[in-house]
Amino acid sequence: MKKLKSILLVDDHEPVNFLHELLILENDLAENIKITNTGLEAIQYLSTPKEGIYPSPDMILLDINMPVMNGWEFLEEYEKLPIQQKANIVIVMVTTSLNPDDRKKAENLKDIKAFANKPFTLERFQEIMTQFF
Repeated sequence: MKKLKSILLVDDHEPVNFLHELLILENDLAENIKITNTGLEAIQYLSTPKEGIYPSPDMILLDINMPVMNGWEFLEEYEKLPIQQKANIVIVMVTTSLNPDDRKKAENLKDIKAFANKPFTLERFQEIMTQFF
């Protein structure tokens, strides 16, 4: 399986971030992992160039329910980013929500490429890797 350059985890729940980071590291799925705890932190990260280059993770694992800025609000702000900053980023919405409306809403957003329940599994990761990379 191809190794990703970078993955951005956007989740306010530290145990979930720990499990996802462990999954990625143990299976050598990405060279770099960045963790943010709110949608606002994630937008600030994506909007702040380092040495003139904007961060462009290959994949974003995005939680829905977070304080400050939730996953839906993040997507509204993400939509405003210049197209070159969003190029080729695969956003996977991850949630504990059992609300079918969340899945339906996610399926209707072009920036969301996949929807998964938490915690993310290696099998689900491999499915998404095969589909998008």
